[in-house]
Amino acid sequence: MTSFELSREHEEFRRTVRDFAEAAIAPYVAQWDKDHHFPTEVVQQMGDLGLFGLVAPEEYGGAGLTPEDGPFTSLCLAIEELGRVDQSMGITLEAGVGLGINPILSYGTPAQKQTWLPDLVSGRRLAGFGLTEPGAGSDAGATRTKAVLDDDEWVVNGSKQFITNSGSELTSLVTVTARTGVSTSSTGEQRLEISAIIVPAGTPGFTAEPAYDKLGWHISDTHPLTFADCRVPADHLLGERGRGFAQFLAILDDGRVAIAALAVGLIQACVDLCVEYAGERQTFGGPIGRKQGVAFQIADLEVMLHASRLLTYKAAAMKDAMDTPGGPSTKQFKHAAAIAKLYSTESAVTATRIATQVFGGYGFMEEYAVARFYRDAKILEIGEGTSEVQRMLIARGLGLPVE
Repeated sequence: MTSFELSREHEEFRRTVRDFAEAAIAPYVAQWDKDHHFPTEVVQQMGDLGLFGLVAPEEYGGAGLTPEDGPFTSLCLAIEELGRVDQSMGITLEAGVGLGINPILSYGTPAQKQTWLPDLVSGRRLAGFGLTEPGAGSDAGATRTKAVLDDDEWVVNGSKQFITNSGSELTSLVTVTARTGVSTSSTGEQRLEISAIIVPAGTPGFTAEPAYDKLGWHISDTHPLTFADCRVPADHLLGERGRGFAQFLAILDDGRVAIAALAVGLIQACVDLCVEYAGERQTFGGPIGRKQGVAFQIADLEVMLHASRLLTYKAAAMKDAMDTPGGPSTKQFKHAAAIAKLYSTESAVTATRIATQVFGGYGFMEEYAVARFYRDAKILEIGEGTSEVQRMLIARGLGLPVE
């Protein structure tokens, strides 16, 4: 059975990231959010702290942690602690590793890894992953972006949307999924061939359009992308031709647990803020925390926090143990990841609603962090697979023939 108790080293690492977040992010985050400012210098400080290299081997500048060290658990702890202070900075790390580094680390050639990973692992540069399109979100198989092989170059045409870390001054590349042809199965059935292709920033024909004006995650770098006769060398194909969609689905399992960790950080913030406020806010001659109507709501937050954290840590521990003797199977991990993502993110949305209610009218004011967290929470139920997709995956894991 996989253990998900945190080691002493994990707890010390958590405190290190917490101290960093409270010193380097917390004092400035309200203004960054108001200005929609992406703090590149803080991202690079996160790199100096080693946060982008937690799951990478030493040869690319990573931590070189073994499965016994719990590298993925460490990443989730870092995301949780950043997310406790600000969700945008948490998703910057989550996407930078899960969607930027991991595809190249998992499927890249030795040359691709040597070219791109050192800068990404150090936090000097960022990478994005372009999957979602205007007509292809959860139905990613409906991809319309095309890549045609012309001699020794791929010519990419199409568009992507909602792509994180795709247009900042630190962005070095975006990996995109594209239709590269049609394959025929052994039974004669024709299937759309979707491949993944690395497109470096600055490539002619690749444009990161103006950043979105989002409901939340104001500090996160998010753009629509367009590709117009964008040419990249043939050796920029990432992984096996025709396996781009399958590769991304495998990467997405890790991302679901990381998003759950981001949600845990958000719930923890709600508990912390509500406990402090309920002890200070005076009505009818005493603190509102004396009233059962308030105290019970905060107690419910604590229950959500513990349940979400345990589900998330268990899934993270399963990921760390997958390649060890007797470790969980891919199927078991996928099931645990979907459960953690579904419960934690829906709990986070509920937690921010409750926290805003506890704060009353003040909770509706932007000067209070609960308002920012309330705006930030909803996307957690959508990104890296919607709640509906998680329910579908959980049902399939139980053997139900759900479509």
